[in-house]
Amino acid sequence: MKRLVVGLSGGVDSAVAAALLQQQGFELTGVMLRLTGRETVDDAAAVCRVLSIPHHVLDLTTRFADEVIAPFVACFRGGQTPNPCVTCNKAIKFGALLDWALDNDFDGVATGHYVGTVQRNGRTLLVPAADCSKDQSYFLCLLSQHQLSHAFFPLAGYDKPTVRRLAAQLGLPVAQKKDSQDICFIPDGDCAGFLADRLPPQPGDIIDSATGTVAGKHAGLYHYTIGQRKNLGALGKKAYVCRLDAATNTVYAGDNEALFSTALTARAANWLLGDAPAQLLAVTAKIRSTAAAVSATATALPNGRLQLTFAAPVRAVTPGQAVALYQDNALVAGGIIE
Repeated sequence: MKRLVVGLSGGVDSAVAAALLQQQGFELTGVMLRLTGRETVDDAAAVCRVLSIPHHVLDLTTRFADEVIAPFVACFRGGQTPNPCVTCNKAIKFGALLDWALDNDFDGVATGHYVGTVQRNGRTLLVPAADCSKDQSYFLCLLSQHQLSHAFFPLAGYDKPTVRRLAAQLGLPVAQKKDSQDICFIPDGDCAGFLADRLPPQPGDIIDSATGTVAGKHAGLYHYTIGQRKNLGALGKKAYVCRLDAATNTVYAGDNEALFSTALTARAANWLLGDAPAQLLAVTAKIRSTAAAVSATATALPNGRLQLTFAAPVRAVTPGQAVALYQDNALVAGGIIE
């Protein structure tokens, strides 16, 4: 019998994941992660009582601050738009939590992510969830083979209505609990306010990229992201943020056509297929979690980077976001857009 740690957030997905694994005969311990110091443990503890499994709270506030929040702030300081969930999954949920699980003689970590795994040529690959609208493979695109080999995702074949129905049938106290929509360490959703408390004011110019003229002033690059339309000064036309230049502290605005790219480069390339490919790899790519996958070719670059060339121009490629690459319905690579 395998012994698993189930990461319990206090929500319905992780609770049903635990219940399904228990039905499959796994020996479970529920672990709630204390990441910000504001978490309440009541819901996770109540789920553990219903399932009659041990409940543990693991304090990772320092590691979360160092490995998720600090890079998040630094990314905005550099004129990029990070995805903290991608970082957290690698560094915390399948990093620190998996380390703790293996150190305590567990066989792996299970979560309520909507994603599955498949074995191909001796490698563990991620496969999108059956419910495409809930698929979370994008957020796990940086996980290593070591991490994936110890990962369990029991919700791969389920949709959210079924999960809620199962939770009610099983008497889980979180069956009707609302999903969280905010970044966990910014619960009020005020990202700009969060960053303003941590970054000094850095006013700069907003420049019309078509004419090179100054169209306005900004209070800091962290107020902007690629494709944004608000707060762009007096351009006298519909305009979008098309580039953020941290070196000169400049926001460049342009028309919709200026948002389209034919290629990107990414750092922290993670090749789930094994070694970096020696030749072009035909893939479909997602440049953000909600974006449709588009056809592209990928190739490895030096220093752990990759280049992606799109079959047709793609709108609003955003530095700091993850890019996830798929082939034959499996996630085969990921990276962070430069």
